Amino acid sequence: MQQHFRPGTLALAVTALFVEAPAAAETPQVMDEVVIKAARILPLPANAEILGSGDLAGKRSLVSDSAQLLRDIPGVALSGAGGVSSLPVVHGLADDRNRIKVDGMDLVSACGNHMNPPLSYIDPTHVEDARVYAGIIPVSLGGDSIGGVIIVNSKTARFAQAGDGLLTSGELGGFYRSNGDAHGVHASATLASENLSVSYQGSTAESDNYRAAKEFKPGTLATWTKDGSHWIDGDEVGSSAYKTENHSLGVALRNDNHLVELKVGFQHIPYQGFPNQHMDMTDNKSTQVNLGYTGNFRWGTLRARVYEEATRHKMDFGPDKLYWYGAAHNVAGMPMDTKGRTTGAALSADIVLSERDLLRVGSEYQRYRLDDWWAPVANSAMMSPNNFWNINDGQRDRFDVFAEWEAQWNSEWMTLAGIRSSTVKMDAGTVQGYNAMYNGDANRFNASDRSKNDENVDLSALVRYSPAAGRTYEAGYSRKTRSPSLYERYTWSTNGMAMTMNNWLNDGNGYVGDINLKPEVAHTFAFTVDLHQADGNSWGVKATPYYTRVDNYIDAKCRTTCTANRFNYLQLVNRDARLYGLDLSGFTALGQIEGIGSFTGKGVIGYVKGRNTSSDDDLYNIMPLNARLALEHRIGNWTNTVEGVLVRAKNDVSRVRNEMKTAGYGLLNLRSSYDTRHYRIDLGLENALDKQYDLPLGGAYIGQGTTMSLNRPDAPYGIPVPGMGRSLYAGFSVKF
Repeated sequence: MQQHFRPGTLALAVTALFVEAPAAAETPQVMDEVVIKAARILPLPANAEILGSGDLAGKRSLVSDSAQLLRDIPGVALSGAGGVSSLPVVHGLADDRNRIKVDGMDLVSACGNHMNPPLSYIDPTHVEDARVYAGIIPVSLGGDSIGGVIIVNSKTARFAQAGDGLLTSGELGGFYRSNGDAHGVHASATLASENLSVSYQGSTAESDNYRAAKEFKPGTLATWTKDGSHWIDGDEVGSSAYKTENHSLGVALRNDNHLVELKVGFQHIPYQGFPNQHMDMTDNKSTQVNLGYTGNFRWGTLRARVYEEATRHKMDFGPDKLYWYGAAHNVAGMPMDTKGRTTGAALSADIVLSERDLLRVGSEYQRYRLDDWWAPVANSAMMSPNNFWNINDGQRDRFDVFAEWEAQWNSEWMTLAGIRSSTVKMDAGTVQGYNAMYNGDANRFNASDRSKNDENVDLSALVRYSPAAGRTYEAGYSRKTRSPSLYERYTWSTNGMAMTMNNWLNDGNGYVGDINLKPEVAHTFAFTVDLHQADGNSWGVKATPYYTRVDNYIDAKCRTTCTANRFNYLQLVNRDARLYGLDLSGFTALGQIEGIGSFTGKGVIGYVKGRNTSSDDDLYNIMPLNARLALEHRIGNWTNTVEGVLVRAKNDVSRVRNEMKTAGYGLLNLRSSYDTRHYRIDLGLENALDKQYDLPLGGAYIGQGTTMSLNRPDAPYGIPVPGMGRSLYAGFSVKF
């Protein structure tokens, strides 16, 4: 059986902190005849944090953003973006630096501002389980990344038992959250025989702008917007509204130990505001086709997958940002269009060599194509008469092969070693600006050698020692490599307006890429101590210190001269960096009172420090010391939780980006749920004390006004994006 420790928590005797942990030990699975016939698969390292359906059930009413489901996992922070588009940060490394797989698909954000990251393509109500690997990453889990690996899966196919006839099942649910008037519904249905299963999942969610606990800027009249003027209150976080719709149809065939699954998905986001971006998402359509095969043989397991995802993405100024501008106020917006297509294939095998040895081998192919253009704008001399080609015919092809050997030497010792080779080929076509004003940059770019080939190598080595039940020690080293993205290499214009339109970092600055960027190479050392009572219920504590050195870390430098206390124009550049930190989590059973119920304390602590060793500057978007403490009460079908969130002041900030400091804060959350076999009800109060605070990773507030200008009076530099004020929520789901 796979060995793991859920995001859980720090023993009361060790730190006086409480964290999230399972309420009961998992029931051992009895091997039936089918499992006996299949090959024995040894476990991957214990540093995986696993969220099952039960762990996720109480979170689905809280959020509409699937990345937010991971916020209780040690080592994970979230970089704020739109309402369904947060970016996971694992051990201080964010966005493209992490490998994210959704139902086995490696997806790529098709946007110069990364408004459609991979996890935005699956609704929280569709997520069945999630795994996060931080620290030492086995090469079999993926390449082209230097951070963690996040694996999210939707609900697996269900089949009828032999002789039971057709299986029919379904679920219907909804939620409401008072802050932002957020609401949504979801539904699912399954019709299955012993060998054929057909399923559907659908959901929709929407919200108005959310509100902070207090005014964080003056109230203002938003004039010259697309839909007419309107008032934005001082506590209203402009450009934070959203609406999203997701549908998925699955067909699965099973024959003995063979399973074939086809999933077809469609997403439509008609709008999503971004309080830390100069633009908003005005439309996003995505279609996914995903075909997978799993076969269990006497020698092991064979897996194969082919998939394709196509995105059509649009940006412009949303309802809180200036849409009509120019001397005569007759210039309408700035339309930006993107087409992205990701095609992938993967083939892997787990081969049992002996009772001790397991060999994992495989190959992966990913083909990514991107067009990013901005149509001319009538009555604008600056933005006409041509299309502005930000990236034309962008190409990024990756081919990987890997081999990994896992050995269970005895009941105490396990080792794992692997190597992955990755070839990344990138290219882009010629570009043009709106007019001759952009010719200098365009001509230099078009005359350059844009074809780049990177030969990358990943390594991993890990040893696990389990001297007794309830004690596990794990140590290892990994070398991981990531090639630059298309936007990092091929954004070309040094025009201030064009640079402002390329910012996937949410810091308000403008960026230009560099064709000659080198791949990032990260060397990570990590050690994990996992201690818990043998029964798995009484107490547990887990600690993971880690250290990462990154060669050729992609950071930024000033294009010319950077000025303090304002947004600036920056050039991407390779530097060297280091990151180190500690994940600490644990839980303890506090006892049970007859007629009242049982009590459990839970806690998670995270600390990370990141430094650019070339410029002696702090790395951008590093989460300060933080903790989540919880007291959980259970009686019968009821679960009640009192949670405290503590975050230290953020004083270590990136100078080159003029990153803003944020004050420390503490939040109180109250939650209650009633869960039966047929229905579930969730109620709660987030930020119950209505505490005003700024998000340490929320970026710069540019959610209203004249966002085309880097420095303007209506929403000037120096305002961090605030967190949400008090919010009452309720959710329900009914199974039938």
